[in-house]
Amino acid sequence: MKPRIVIPNVAPEAYQALMNLEKYISSTSLTPVHKELIKIRASQINGCAFCINMHTADARKHGISEQRIYLISAWREADFYTEEEKVILELTEQVTLIGNHVSDEVYENAAKLFDEKYLAEILLAIITINSWNRLAITTGMRAS
Repeated sequence: MKPRIVIPNVAPEAYQALMNLEKYISSTSLTPVHKELIKIRASQINGCAFCINMHTADARKHGISEQRIYLISAWREADFYTEEEKVILELTEQVTLIGNHVSDEVYENAAKLFDEKYLAEILLAIITINSWNRLAITTGMRAS
């Protein structure tokens, strides 16, 4: 791939705004496991090798087992995820594939399990990783 634009060099203020959103996500009450499940699943759907590589490594650091990492893309068929994690993964899929919209059922399932603040943090984490995926894919960032 030919070299592409380096956003932090060309639009540092915009890049910093995205970094500030990431800093906010880091400061929320979301558990590290919930954050990494969101980041890995959205990155898998988007095909962002750079982000999958980064967040699977981060997941290991937070104690997520290899088995749970490997099975994230098949979470419906695996018995290794809690009810909360399954709802988060399903919501992540629907927000990431937003062209199909987020169903009332999926949203209501999340709203039953999480208070409004935690649900807002989940949604913002999903939106943030989708932004990073799009930036990494479009600018040609590669896993190494």
